[in-house]
Amino acid sequence: MVTSRARHFFTSESVTEGHPDKVADQISDAVLDAILAEDPDGRVACETLVTTGFAFLAGEITTDAYVALPEIVRETIREIGYTDPKYGFNCETCGVVTAIDEQSPDIWKGDGAHGVGEGGAGDQGMMFGYATDETEEYMPVPIHLAHLLARRLAKVRKERLLDYLRPDGKTQVTVEYNEGKPVRIEAVVVSAHHDPDVDMETLRSDIQAKVVEPTLPKELCVGDPYKLHINPTGRFEKGGPEADTGLTGRKIIVDTYGGVGSHGGGCFSGKDPSKVDRSASYAARHAAKNVVAAGLARKCEIQVAYAIGVPDPVSIMVDTAGTGVVDDTEIQEIVRKRFSMRPRKIIERLKLRRPIYRSTAAYGHFGREEPNFAWERLDMVQELKQG
Repeated sequence: MVTSRARHFFTSESVTEGHPDKVADQISDAVLDAILAEDPDGRVACETLVTTGFAFLAGEITTDAYVALPEIVRETIREIGYTDPKYGFNCETCGVVTAIDEQSPDIWKGDGAHGVGEGGAGDQGMMFGYATDETEEYMPVPIHLAHLLARRLAKVRKERLLDYLRPDGKTQVTVEYNEGKPVRIEAVVVSAHHDPDVDMETLRSDIQAKVVEPTLPKELCVGDPYKLHINPTGRFEKGGPEADTGLTGRKIIVDTYGGVGSHGGGCFSGKDPSKVDRSASYAARHAAKNVVAAGLARKCEIQVAYAIGVPDPVSIMVDTAGTGVVDDTEIQEIVRKRFSMRPRKIIERLKLRRPIYRSTAAYGHFGREEPNFAWERLDMVQELKQG
């Protein structure tokens, strides 16, 4: 975790839903949603690769449901915006290939599928949740602003406010901190995928006026003007899966806290909630956010770790980076008391066996006040205040 220093800069990035890695994430989670809609107990580990004119699905799926995988892939790509053959990747004409096996029965027994066992973890590993009081969403400022810029870039494309934009895009924000508090924006980078007939002067002027300036908070645009880089290498005509192969799970820092805090290494998309990479990360965020909202600390990172097939975590750790009003070990005991981190309890508490995951697969899994994001609820604040 980044601790307080007299002065430092921190940078986080985001990407739009048309970025090739995010296309892959959204396809994997669309498959997961389609299965959970018919079979809430389905076991899914779906990986996607996208490249020029091609989408490849692989993984392990155990379910009684029937889902038409090619149709799901094409509809997801269509909704993202790859609808024109000129983009080099098109929902109507891309090839779709699948290589799906069933989940190992050894894992099936261990994670409590269909009532077998006590609902142990689907794998070993460590997961992290984080929260900070820097924003109303309890997210670090750099990743929060990077996501806002990426969403705004997609919005002006979809609403045809800038009708030359294409689906791919990246954003990045550098924030200056003083004594652990964000004080100003230092630099902004926006790279926008575009048609070949727009000149760079027009694009840069438009992006600044319609994407950057309406998004950045005025209270952080103080002191020296922030550095602004829009399409810094020049033209960005070739983008999306035509330009770069996309893979599920390759944007795990974009998905979480932008590099603030720690990461256990496991991705989220394409995994049903029996996989603790996903469910325990959501639970740890839920707990950390409520800890900060309860005033127990200004920053909070929670680690949980599991052994495959074992219901109880092998460890739970709380780190407040010195911002806690009581010792971290005391907060840790409160978290243990108030939040069961058994996988089955997490799934029940956060209602994770629902088709809610496609909406998580772009613009971050955290810091979003949307109905399906149960792990963002501040529903344990009073209990935590009581200890």
